[in-house]
Amino acid sequence: MIGHRRFHPTKGLFSKFKFKYDPEENEYLCPNKQVLKYRTTTREGYREYTSDPKIYSECPLLTQCTRSQNHKKILTRHILEDSKEWVHNNTLTASGKMLYKKRKETIERSFADAKQLHGYRYCRYRGIKGAQEQALMTAACQNIKKIANHLAKVATKTA
Repeated sequence: MIGHRRFHPTKGLFSKFKFKYDPEENEYLCPNKQVLKYRTTTREGYREYTSDPKIYSECPLLTQCTRSQNHKKILTRHILEDSKEWVHNNTLTASGKMLYKKRKETIERSFADAKQLHGYRYCRYRGIKGAQEQALMTAACQNIKKIANHLAKVATKTA
């Protein structure tokens, strides 16, 4: 599950969420119902949608939309944005909230333990193989500790 990050748009301008995405037409509609057409996809995987400067220069909401000198609005959308939206909507459900709470009790504690007790704050070895070796040794130590704690509980119950 991905942790929720808050987005802080530029003050005085419409946030990206005010623009409606139309998947069939692969375009955005601005709050004034103007179309932002697909232009290109960057190497980083972002699709760019741009407005028509001739139409946008006469828009009454221009000052709330962009501060661009050429009156052109550019929105970006990652190629995996649909998946990101699905994950975000899943975190808002009852089961998603429950899983997120459980994460704090399980996996996050494991990371904190590795960082605090097993030197995971910094990598001790160079390269991918060294880092992978450290991660596997840390996981093995944590698993041995879990087994020892479980065996200790079983021993006290039977005694």
